[in-house]
Amino acid sequence: MLFSFTATPDFDFMTYFAHHIEATVQNGLLVMPDYLGQGYMRKLAFGADFKITIHRYVLREDLVINRNASGQGNDLITVFFYSNEQDLEIAYNDDPKVLFSQRDESAIQVTSNDLSSSIRFPAHQHIHYVVVAITPPRLKELLAVNNPNSVLQTVTGSGNSFLFFESMAAETKLLLKNMAAVDMNDGLSNFYMQIKVQELLYLVFHKLSLRESTAHQTINSADVERLLYVRNEILSDLSVPPVIRELAQVAAMSETKLKQLFKQTFGTSIYNYYQQARMEEAAFLLKQGKHSVGEVGYELGFSNLSHFSRLFEKHYGLNPKRYSYS
Repeated sequence: MLFSFTATPDFDFMTYFAHHIEATVQNGLLVMPDYLGQGYMRKLAFGADFKITIHRYVLREDLVINRNASGQGNDLITVFFYSNEQDLEIAYNDDPKVLFSQRDESAIQVTSNDLSSSIRFPAHQHIHYVVVAITPPRLKELLAVNNPNSVLQTVTGSGNSFLFFESMAAETKLLLKNMAAVDMNDGLSNFYMQIKVQELLYLVFHKLSLRESTAHQTINSADVERLLYVRNEILSDLSVPPVIRELAQVAAMSETKLKQLFKQTFGTSIYNYYQQARMEEAAFLLKQGKHSVGEVGYELGFSNLSHFSRLFEKHYGLNPKRYSYS
């Protein structure tokens, strides 16, 4: 099933989606009709400029949601929280090949509404994700930062195009889980949820506030598509270190532009991103208990197992053998 919309501040996603699937919304709750699946969407508004939508469902068929650019510049900030355990796909310019989340846990996306995107939710999987939509002035008021870095200036400024990815820490995952369990029949539930959504935003923007403060590079949907393709290339074979020159050719960018935009979007350099992904893959394989430390190291391209052990311990505080038994 395909659902397309344009991300303007006055657009009510759930109302139009309910009409699209011939369902009704009651008190901010949309229950999925049986023919489509099981579960619900819930919307809470904390004013016209600050809303949250919670998605929890299992669908009988794939759902593709296309978000079209508003053409009005950055008049709305959207923060997506995805579970890294889901096989979600996010694409730009109709390219379906790029996975949003794999084992690297890049599960939070902060974007302006002038970038077109597409998300595919696969059938027969538990979909748990949250979308917070807030205007730049409201976010700026909430953050109340005296000396914001370049990332916060860009997000809360006027007319900027941006896309930032962040990892989802255990604290954020627990907060999302607790929010989903709130009894919305409680008379103070809306008040409680508003506090928790602000806490959620704090966790995201605190991490973004720690990023290096550098001049923001303008980004568009084509750039984002190329960056996500480069990211996919890096993750496709973690046994081979990325070669900037080759990635720049694939992305049709200069090496300088690619390095700048990649670090701006993902918060770290291409090589550091690769090393982090490699360590996370190693941790995943070791926890499975099906591979020895040597097998994992060699599979991930380490010819020197001592180097692999030192690097792994630097990331996780334990050497690979101890980690596999922890």
